[in-house]
Amino acid sequence: MRSILFVPGDSLRKFAKAVTGTADALVLDLEDSVALPGKVAARDTVCEMLASDRQGKRLFVRVNALDTGMTLADLAAVIPARPDAILLPKCRGGQDVVLLGNYLSALEAAFGLAEGSVGIIAIATETAESVLGLPSYTPAHPRLAGLLWGAEDLIASLGATGNRDGAGYSAPFLMARNYCLMAAASAGVLAIDTVCTAIGDLDAVAAESRAARRDGFGAKAVIHPSHVDPVNAAFTPTADEIAWARRVVDYFDANPGSGVVTIDGKMIDKPHERAARKILAAAGG
Repeated sequence: MRSILFVPGDSLRKFAKAVTGTADALVLDLEDSVALPGKVAARDTVCEMLASDRQGKRLFVRVNALDTGMTLADLAAVIPARPDAILLPKCRGGQDVVLLGNYLSALEAAFGLAEGSVGIIAIATETAESVLGLPSYTPAHPRLAGLLWGAEDLIASLGATGNRDGAGYSAPFLMARNYCLMAAASAGVLAIDTVCTAIGDLDAVAAESRAARRDGFGAKAVIHPSHVDPVNAAFTPTADEIAWARRVVDYFDANPGSGVVTIDGKMIDKPHERAARKILAAAGG
């Protein structure tokens, strides 16, 4: 999974376009994309989306945050339609994942779904409290599939006037990004980079995506369909990377007792083998 495209939960038209596009996964959004008067009706619309031909895509639902009083009603409405995962905004840490997991277990039992069939992705840096709660995701809850760092809501939480320092993020936001990456790695779940808000600047999207993959993120969230292809390109291993990874894995498979070897004139050890296997997994091989 490389690209995760947000789709307003009240727009069947935008969903119809997105589901036939190139994004690997879609987030059917009941939170920021839907105005308060339309939230109840949007639950039915999201269920209609979930019941449609998914075109091989994973479909997630972003519910409203736990402090809104709407989360349980959102879940009760959409779980019968079998989303692949719930995206929890403003997640404060592992305790919120446990609470959501308990809700999901009860709803799965009530609607005849297999226990644990619905995963959880936490948006993990939208408030100062959330950033400080990042260590609590380890050990990972069985349902936790990923941590997404969010840069926009954090502005309001910190009382900041913006989150950029020129082309890059300013120090507090860069800290949240990197801390989320570390927390995801510690928990053994997917680290997901935040959206790029420069809608018309595909070069900026590509640059952000390449930097995210370089640093260890495994996917990127997307808010505009035009961003999907640059993101997919950045997170797809190159032919040279795949060839290197195949040589490394083939050697260690043939020589399981080896520790440190030389391949292409460079020292290769077990951490390189793990990195090589991740490259092949990302490439589908």
